[in-house]
Amino acid sequence: MSTYKDILYEQRGEGVVWITINRPESYNAFRGQTVDELIDAFQRAGWDRDVGAIVLTGAGEKAFCTGGDQNAHDGQYDGRGTIGLPIEDLQALIRDVPKPVIARVAGFAIGGGNVLATICDLTIASEKAQFGQVGPKVGSVDPGFGTAYLARVVGEKKAREIWYLCRRYSAVDALAMGLVNVVVPHDELDAEVDRWTAELLQRSPTALALAKRSFNADTESIRGIASLGMQALSLYYDTDESKEGGKAFREKRAPDFRRYTRRSQPE
Repeated sequence: MSTYKDILYEQRGEGVVWITINRPESYNAFRGQTVDELIDAFQRAGWDRDVGAIVLTGAGEKAFCTGGDQNAHDGQYDGRGTIGLPIEDLQALIRDVPKPVIARVAGFAIGGGNVLATICDLTIASEKAQFGQVGPKVGSVDPGFGTAYLARVVGEKKAREIWYLCRRYSAVDALAMGLVNVVVPHDELDAEVDRWTAELLQRSPTALALAKRSFNADTESIRGIASLGMQALSLYYDTDESKEGGKAFREKRAPDFRRYTRRSQPE
C-alpha cells in the first residue's frame, strides 16, 4: 500500500518504526481496512533489514485500541478472513516478524486491543492505561491467542476471570499479573519506549530473532486452536445471541443473551 487511511507509519530515529492505529474518534477500534493496513505495515517493517524494533500504539491519549469497531456496518466486519476481517493474519504476523514488537499503551487496551497488547513481545504502559476484555458482553470472544495465550501470560485462573467477568484492570494491576513489563508516569511514556528501543538496537538482531522464534515455538500450537476457534466464531456471529450483543451496544442498553438460549415452554 502506498498510502494509509487508518494507520500511521513512521520511522523514528535509526532502526525503529512506529505503527499507529489512527482512529482516535472511535477509540482506535479497528475495521477491516485497519487490519489490512496493519498487516501491510508489519510486513513492510518486519523484514526491513534496517529496522531493529517495532512499536505498536494508538493515536491520541484515550486508547491504544478497543478491538473491533461495533459501529462499522452495524457491527458486521467489512474485510476478509474467517470472521470478516483478517485478525488471525495480523496476530500471527506480530508473532512471526523477526523483530521485537513493543506495545505502547497510553489509554484503553480493551477487547481485541488487549489481545494485540498481549501478543506483542513487550508492553510498556502509562499509569493511565486500562486493560480488559468485553467479548462476552457484546456477543464475541477470541478463541485463540486472546484466550489460550493470555493464560500462559497471566495464569489460567486470572485469564478466566478476565474473560468471564469482563472487568477493567489498571496499569498497576496489569503489571502485577504480568500483562505488562513496566508502568511509567504518563508524561514519561515516550521516553521510556525510546529507552527500551535504544537497548534493543544494541543487541544482535539475529540473536533476538532466534530468541523470539524459540519463545513462539512453545505456544505455536495455539495457532491451530485459533484457526479452529475462529471458524466456530464465524458461525456464532450468525446467531441471534451474538447479534444481540452488538445491537445492545449500539442501542446503549443491557443485552439479554439468555432469551436466545432458554428452551421454549410448552403451551
